[in-house]
Amino acid sequence: MEKKPINTNKIVVFTGAGISAESGLKTFRDNDGLWENVPVELVASKSGWEHDPEFVLSFYNQLRKDSSLVEPNAAHLAIAELERYFDVVVITQNIDNLHERAGSTHVIHLHGELNKARGVDDVSRIYDIGEKPIDLGDQCESGSQLRPHVVWFSETPFHIDSAKKHLGEAAYVLVVGTSLTVQPAASLLKKARYHAKKIIVTMDIERVPFGFTLLRGRATNLVPGVCQEWCEKCNSSS
Repeated sequence: MEKKPINTNKIVVFTGAGISAESGLKTFRDNDGLWENVPVELVASKSGWEHDPEFVLSFYNQLRKDSSLVEPNAAHLAIAELERYFDVVVITQNIDNLHERAGSTHVIHLHGELNKARGVDDVSRIYDIGEKPIDLGDQCESGSQLRPHVVWFSETPFHIDSAKKHLGEAAYVLVVGTSLTVQPAASLLKKARYHAKKIIVTMDIERVPFGFTLLRGRATNLVPGVCQEWCEKCNSSS
């Protein structure tokens, strides 16, 4: 099958926990496997849920509250500003809504969304809950206990095919705040075009994918400059 032509006005931004950390949110693997001082297996696995669902719900309720108290940072805002000149798709491993709050309008959440809930036994029913807590006994319409709409260990990420499609069409790919160690999300970058402009901004990475330029540093320091350069290039050529 013939490969779809590249969209010269399309940017895909792929983000990880590092960009949210610069707004003050803890990253998933902080402190040697602890997340907000809690072992991640207790709050991000089906076994943890089955062992103590009330504890898992209280953890995410607090995380949801904490997320609402922080603001999008300069990197989030610069990414949103790209939409003035480009067709922009943000693919994120993060479960917060900082991209949306910054103004990005097309965000794909691979690992779910903290501000949504779904039934334990009915994944087809997804509810926008905003900042509201989920309590034990809260049920979806089919009578299933509500749980956070996030991807736990051994669960399949969402929207993988859509993410691959967008990466394969983009003329620019900007990767921000990820070490590219979480699979299968990290392997998605192999779908980026060979001739696309590809940049990674991160503090922590062991291996840079072929064809990508590494800018090692903080997202808030480096991403605005990359975005401004691309916007100026687009504006001067139009």
